[in-house]
Amino acid sequence: MCGIVAGVGIENLESVLLDGLSRLEYRGYDSAGIALNSMEAESVLLVKTPGKVKKLRKKLNSMSTEERGLQFSAGVAHTRWATHGAPTEVNAHPHSDTAGTFFIVHNGIIENYVELKKRLIDEGQKFSSETDSEVLAHLVAECYDGDFLKAVAAALKQVKGTYGVAVLSTKHPDALVVARKGSPIVIGLTANGVLAASDTAALVAHTSEVIYLDDGDIALLSPGNADIRNLDDLPVSREKMKIDWDLSVVEKSGFEHFMLKEIFEQPKALRDTIRGRLDHEQGAAVLSGLNLSPKEMLDANRIIIAACGTSMHAGMVGEYFFEDLADIPTEIEQAAEFRYRNPIISPNTLVIATSQSGETADTLAAVREAARKGASTIGICNVVGSTIAREVDRGIYLHAGPEIGVASTKAFTCQVVALLMTALKLARSRRLTREAGISLVSEIERIPELAAAVLEKNDLIKEVAEKYSEAENFFFIGRGNLYPVALEGALKLKEISYVHAEGYHAAELKHGPIALLEENVPVVALANDVPGKEKILGNIQECAARKSPVVAITTEGDDSVAESADVTIPVPRSSVFTTPVSTAIALQLFAYHFANKRGCEIDQPRNLAKSVTVE
Repeated sequence: MCGIVAGVGIENLESVLLDGLSRLEYRGYDSAGIALNSMEAESVLLVKTPGKVKKLRKKLNSMSTEERGLQFSAGVAHTRWATHGAPTEVNAHPHSDTAGTFFIVHNGIIENYVELKKRLIDEGQKFSSETDSEVLAHLVAECYDGDFLKAVAAALKQVKGTYGVAVLSTKHPDALVVARKGSPIVIGLTANGVLAASDTAALVAHTSEVIYLDDGDIALLSPGNADIRNLDDLPVSREKMKIDWDLSVVEKSGFEHFMLKEIFEQPKALRDTIRGRLDHEQGAAVLSGLNLSPKEMLDANRIIIAACGTSMHAGMVGEYFFEDLADIPTEIEQAAEFRYRNPIISPNTLVIATSQSGETADTLAAVREAARKGASTIGICNVVGSTIAREVDRGIYLHAGPEIGVASTKAFTCQVVALLMTALKLARSRRLTREAGISLVSEIERIPELAAAVLEKNDLIKEVAEKYSEAENFFFIGRGNLYPVALEGALKLKEISYVHAEGYHAAELKHGPIALLEENVPVVALANDVPGKEKILGNIQECAARKSPVVAITTEGDDSVAESADVTIPVPRSSVFTTPVSTAIALQLFAYHFANKRGCEIDQPRNLAKSVTVE
């Protein structure tokens, strides 16, 4: 992985592919490459480089007309996030077979590549890279007998693992083949040509009409046509969908980084997540995508939330909502473990999968395992048409808008709100009174206003973050539903600043981590004026006694923490159910300004990818 862009029959093809790669840079990568089929001869221009897309573009621009040719009929391009082999030019995609007839770009992992590579080498094929992906090019060449689509299908039948793949051939200069299994591929239809990519962000400048491939799909793309089949060569029908966002959402719009832009987009994103989903009269949530009858909601006796990373932290906040409001036992499962630990699923278990991209491999696998065991599956995703969104029984779209920064911000807060509204819907069918529901509806409706109020404290938070910008170790502590927010705050800091940061339940400090506290180890304490505050005040005293500087997130108007903490960041007063959102936004700003002061690559942090489509 990480980014694929391909096209056939497209004017200015080289520029379109490179621009598409640039729009996928947010996914994280360490090398880039492009292969372009010449219209003038049976030859392919192949250019690869370690480093950024701008380096690839410069390399192409430095070539003479004789070296590069004038017109191109089809092309594939790729940004690679290294798995098998270092990020070098030879390991960068595209890869070709020995004869230079087939060129492939691939996201995913070929699990049986070692045995396949050994067999191909024994048969005389010459490999040039350390990657697992190169095997695919040689397999396609081995299977080719004149039918491009069938050759790629036959090759893919031999591999175990996951793939999103695009293939071009000198034998078919006006065609491409794309396929997917576990790694997304979306086809974009234009007036004269066809584009394909691993993410709609690469397509939005050229089309608003797309087709999402399902696992097991393979498509032959030619100018103006996409022939979609399965690997057994049987035609399949896939719905055309409209992209409902324009080019401006994948541009920085005057902000220094996408992450900062997306932090400041949260009032709007939260408003869009909430809009039309609250019933003030009945004190309930209107979530038509859940499609649960009152009896099904009453019969639900257990909830499992499966997720990874930031989405898992949102799920941990949701666990408090479901138990406190709806009286349903709830547990959060790391999605990667879910299918391997033989989870216990009863007939009335609801499995909720949370994923910003809707493509997270481990979360998707958890959905499929839950479905096999008879659970009712619910998806909470941001990306319309994503695999998880299509495979669950029911679900909720966040409508947060595209999230470009690798470190998730607005998706996290919108997931928390979506989980809160889901808990409200279930609670009103079970035990929550209408009056309590009306009160909570009012609190939820205030959330965008709370977010905006935190953003007004940007300068204060920047000052605090820069004050501690030389620290190399941090602790984040919280209690109740702010404990997972502490975990998320620590994750944000380590993701973009590369500083060691640990999130802990505040009560766990004295069970080991307190040994590490000293004057060079700041502690960020979530000391909001909600139940549990008195206990965390005691924890702050423990930190201060060890000379650790304490940065406290507090509630506006509450001065009880100031005398114990070195510095405070106040957020608006709100209920225990909505405080996690405003607190998380303050921590996002803290992480951003801390990393920016240190000169870090914020939108594309090292070693990270936006959408993790492999195990």
